[in-house]
Order: sequence, then C-alpha cells, then structure tokens
Amino acid sequence: MSFLKDLTVSPSYNPNRVLDAIISKLELKNDAALSRALEVAPPVISKIRHNTLPIGATILIRMHEISDYSIRELRELMTH
Repeated sequence: MSFLKDLTVSPSYNPNRVLDAIISKLELKNDAALSRALEVAPPVISKIRHNTLPIGATILIRMHEISDYSIRELRELMTH
C-alpha cells in the first residue's frame, strides 16, 4: 500500500485542512477558485472535501507547485 493510500484511511486524515490552507495562502475566494488554480474540475475538490476521493500524488504535486508548501507540510496538514 502506498503512503498516500495509508494516509487517507487514517482516522486523523482530514483533506479539508489542506484545501483550506491553500485557499487561505493563495487568498482564493472559494473551492471553484481553488479548482481553477489546481487545474482540476470543481467536482474533484468537492469529492476530496467529502472524503470520497483521496488526494492523489498528481494533485499533491500540483498543490505543492501552486502553494510553495513542501510535500511534507502538505502531508502534515492532511493529518494534524
């Protein structure tokens, strides 16, 4: 099992924390603006928020690229 897969089944996994941190850091208005920044369809953000879609490696890397958070910081935001 991959690290990200292990992370998403952890009881402490909370994808909203990382999404909200990026929205705040980039001063975005909402999830729609975040989806544009991440270059994903808006339903992807909704599915991540509702924990029906895990944050995969591709999105994690894109989050790193647009936010300047390190991968480690992003992973920590997901679980703390």
